[in-house]
Amino acid sequence: MNNIPSVDLADFLSDDPNRKQKFVQEIGTAYEEIGFVSLKNHFLDDALVDSLYTEVKNFFALPVEEKLKYEIEGLAGQRGYISFGKEHAKGKKEGDLKEFWHFGQEPSADANLAEEYPDNVLVNELPNFNPTGMEAYRMLEKTGIYVLRALAIYIGIDEHYFDHWASNGNSILRPIHYPPITEEPKGAVRAGAHGDINLITLLMGASAGGLQVLRKDGEWIDAIPNEDELVINVGDMLERHTNNKLRSTIHRVVNPPKEQWDTPRYSIPFFMHPRSDMKLNCLDACVSEEHPKAFDDITAGEFLHQRLVEIGLIKE
Repeated sequence: MNNIPSVDLADFLSDDPNRKQKFVQEIGTAYEEIGFVSLKNHFLDDALVDSLYTEVKNFFALPVEEKLKYEIEGLAGQRGYISFGKEHAKGKKEGDLKEFWHFGQEPSADANLAEEYPDNVLVNELPNFNPTGMEAYRMLEKTGIYVLRALAIYIGIDEHYFDHWASNGNSILRPIHYPPITEEPKGAVRAGAHGDINLITLLMGASAGGLQVLRKDGEWIDAIPNEDELVINVGDMLERHTNNKLRSTIHRVVNPPKEQWDTPRYSIPFFMHPRSDMKLNCLDACVSEEHPKAFDDITAGEFLHQRLVEIGLIKE
């Protein structure tokens, strides 16, 4: 396998039970084998994707001093702007060669959340930046909930098990700018090898290549979706919750060949997090004599805090 498997959400949404089961089997098997798929027929249309990329490029093109107004102390990078080199992969000292922005959840009035989410940061210079970002956020959240429904069926639990936890969850939409590389990076890469923290990550097609996935046999392979597909991978929370049945695969964004150093790269992942009070205890359906419980009990909120410390966004 030299690329990640491709699946079609239209199969899952169809009225044909055979097509629905085909999707469940394909995505479940892919997540057991490699932890990544590319997905077509999601809820993001091309016009929205184009608008979001336009807004994102306009934001990152602002002067540094303008952008720094939106880097808010005390938020641990949960909302607004995070400047170049602030984040690093777990266990790495070098900061990644990127700057990024965070849009967060705007919960419904009846959500009854156990925690309060910080407000989103509004960009005064770009009136369409926040509305466009939040529209994309909603469409990605909707897509993610259907993917989680398929995975619930695959692991043998109620199809709607994840609905409550993922709706109004602590999800993050992260537009990333990897600027042109101007000097030898000295060990730093655009994004160091890492697993994602969350349940699943939905990635809108990046503007340039570079995303690589670590196969079971230790080989790095390029993840190259078609233009209209999202790349979707399992995160550490789901791996833990399913007792290693579904795999959170290590991936990275490598630096381009030297002749392409002057090309910036833009990428927009949606990190789907549950509500903080969700228990990530290993599901009974995933524990057996052959696969004994591999993880201690923990909530999503506790696990997230632990990981934000490890990657440098929270100082302890």
